[in-house]
Amino acid sequence: MANHKSAKKRTRQTLDRTERNKARRTEVRTVVKKVVSAISQKDKEAALSLMNKVQKLFDKLAHKGVYKKNTAARKTSRLAGQVAKL
Repeated sequence: MANHKSAKKRTRQTLDRTERNKARRTEVRTVVKKVVSAISQKDKEAALSLMNKVQKLFDKLAHKGVYKKNTAARKTSRLAGQVAKL
């Protein structure tokens, strides 16, 4: 357990950030699942519109440090490739 005042504060901050990042990751995963289901149903319009949202979310999360930059780029690229095949 933390003994210093600053260590206790860092613990609180870490818990807050972890919770926030978890919510953001969940949001991205939900939209990715929607894109994948649109791809499996051959619904190009829905996939394209959702793909735009996914791209924005991945870029935002990479900028905020939730995902690493290359991880976000890789996931975006793979999804975009699947949508392009439709």
